[in-house]
Amino acid sequence: MFTTRRPFFSPLLGLVLALIFTVVAGPADAGLADRAGATFSRMAQEFVAAFPPVEGVVVSVDGDLIYLDLTEKDGVRPGQEFTIFRKGEVFRHPITNQPLGRYEEYLGYARVRRVFPRYSEALYIPLDGRPRPRAEDGARITRTRIKVAITPPLDLTQSGADLRRVPYLIASALERSKRFQIVDPLAVSTLLGKERSRAEELLMDPARAARLGRSLEVAGWIVPILLDRRGVIYLDVTWISAVSGTALFSKRQVLSRPEPAEEQRFPWEPPVED
Repeated sequence: MFTTRRPFFSPLLGLVLALIFTVVAGPADAGLADRAGATFSRMAQEFVAAFPPVEGVVVSVDGDLIYLDLTEKDGVRPGQEFTIFRKGEVFRHPITNQPLGRYEEYLGYARVRRVFPRYSEALYIPLDGRPRPRAEDGARITRTRIKVAITPPLDLTQSGADLRRVPYLIASALERSKRFQIVDPLAVSTLLGKERSRAEELLMDPARAARLGRSLEVAGWIVPILLDRRGVIYLDVTWISAVSGTALFSKRQVLSRPEPAEEQRFPWEPPVED
């Protein structure tokens, strides 16, 4: 059991830092960051949908493959990771002797590869020193908030914009969903700086993504990337498993247009640029 406690993102802290960065950066550097935050707000529900709280049963094991009695109607889709566990003895109330639940032993993880009409197939990821799974073991995506870390954005547009607020804006959108628990982006930046790691290295080095994920005790990494394709800027957000270090899925969307208030400027004022 972990005994250390890591700092978490506070919406109030995020707002304060966002205001500080706005003052420091000024209007000229605010546009791209704000647009990235607004774009992710429209994507946030897709991340929530990717992690439905669901529980099922292992029906068969074949080498490194594991088969679950869960299907698309349960919200299962390729790329999801389930915790595999085994139920143990019943524990009871010390006075009434009424059964309260059962002990559980975590065995490993299962990453869904294919979903069929009556079952799903997953790749088993064992935990060191734990028994192999067998039929009737349990599989679940937790109902509790999923702990994630957001990296500083990777800007491939060569805009030179100040994007330090983007992780806080993404964190705020995820916190509002009440499905995720966000590590303070400042703690993430500090760890990456200490380890001399960059966001792009997490995408390319699964072992590093898993190792640093264990340091923050998170289930996954969120890596925001800004791309320029023929003059159109996109926000690409990739989810990396902190269990295996594998990039499980990515969402991409055209960057939001500036708000009407930004476009309705006086003729003598310079346009909002990053």
